[in-house]
Amino acid sequence: MNKTELRKLQEFLRQSFGAPGLKVGLDPKNTEEAVVSFGERALGRISVDDEDGDRSFSFAMKIPVERPVLQDYLRRLFDNDELRIVARAKKTDSVELNRGEDFLGVISADDPKGKSYTLQMAILDFDLDDL
Repeated sequence: MNKTELRKLQEFLRQSFGAPGLKVGLDPKNTEEAVVSFGERALGRISVDDEDGDRSFSFAMKIPVERPVLQDYLRRLFDNDELRIVARAKKTDSVELNRGEDFLGVISADDPKGKSYTLQMAILDFDLDDL
């Protein structure tokens, strides 16, 4: 990832979560990954996917809470009451994360008992075009 991509990814995530304090920096151990942080806290990682000639990115963030408090946790973390957890049709092991009516990603249970979750967000190259 280059500096321009890192800057655009940072702006994309800031806008998506409504959190201007989010930072995206290159992982010094792996130039194909970036680290996403908020204040002093590392939140997740962004990896690159160059398959089929299309460049895209995947943001993954571990969420260390159970389902009943998932929405409140994310709202407090990002200080954004627009974040909403939405049930998925015929799915019990995952939910959608929306900001208002806008889909952000899928949150899946890490274990059958739903003690922790992982947010997965796909970021396509054209999502970054206007940033």
